[in-house]
Amino acid sequence: MQSQKPEKLDFNSEYPCPCRRRGKLIPITLTDAFGCDRCQQIFVVEDNGQVLEQLSTTYPYKKAWHWNGSSWNVVHPKLGESYLPVALGIIFVLVIIWLPLALRLASTNTILAWALVALLLAILPALMLWLTHRP
Repeated sequence: MQSQKPEKLDFNSEYPCPCRRRGKLIPITLTDAFGCDRCQQIFVVEDNGQVLEQLSTTYPYKKAWHWNGSSWNVVHPKLGESYLPVALGIIFVLVIIWLPLALRLASTNTILAWALVALLLAILPALMLWLTHRP
C-alpha cells in the first residue's frame, strides 16, 4: 500500500494528468511546469516541488494536487481562501441583525414578505458556495 505522504515531483518522471483525461504530463523546458499532452492544461510546480497547481483564469480558486507515489490527491484551499467566511458573515448579519429589525418595523401584512426576503438572501451564500466548489 502506498503512503499518503506527498512526494517531491521529479521532472524526469512521467505522471498521469490529474484532470482524469488519460493524458500524460510532459515537463516544459526551462520552467517549473508541466503540460498535459491530452487536455492542453498547464500545471506549475509549487510548495518546494510537492504541489502541482493548475493554471486557469476562469476558475476562482486554483486547483492543486500532490503526488503520493501512485495517484494525485487534491489539495484543499485553506478556510480563509474560500467563500465560507463571507457566506457565514452574510447569514450572521441576516439572521441576527437584519431579520429582527425587519420584523419589528414591519406590519402584520408584510411579515411574510420580509421573512421570504430574508430566506432568499440566506440561500444566496449557500448557492455561491455550491457553485464555486462543484467539480
